[in-house]
Amino acid sequence: MPYRLNINGAIRQVDVPPDMPLLWVLRDELRLVGTKFGCGKGFCGACTVHVNGAAQRSCQLPVASVGKANIHTIEHIGGTAIGARLQEAWLKIDVMQCGYCQAGQIMSACALLGQTAQPNNDQINSAMAGNVCRCGCYNRIRSAIRIAAGMEEEEAGHVA
Repeated sequence: MPYRLNINGAIRQVDVPPDMPLLWVLRDELRLVGTKFGCGKGFCGACTVHVNGAAQRSCQLPVASVGKANIHTIEHIGGTAIGARLQEAWLKIDVMQCGYCQAGQIMSACALLGQTAQPNNDQINSAMAGNVCRCGCYNRIRSAIRIAAGMEEEEAGHVA
């Protein structure tokens, strides 16, 4: 079935089954491979994208339910002010180890900072709770979010 999707500010056309998860449309049909497959059940957050600014698990989102929503992927996020600050903070304090979950982590963090400019640790923990990092980089992720929010590195509890 043909669909016209607004992906990263451009209209993209695909012809796929209506129950195909957005994750596979992005990766297999549109070759936007920054969004990762993790658990396939919406538990790990590796497949997080923004749908009208809200963090959503693309592995559980059938393409037929997207409609005319604005969808943004990790490929787009560095072109936004918040996304660029997050990416810079991520690199500044070396958040990543294996890096597999990081696209989803950044997408969730970007949605949080889009709603709450300077979140406290409880707000960060709540917003990031659905994103799993098998390397255990949670303290550095929280620090990077606080740095991107304009808080001092010392206040952020930087963990090297």
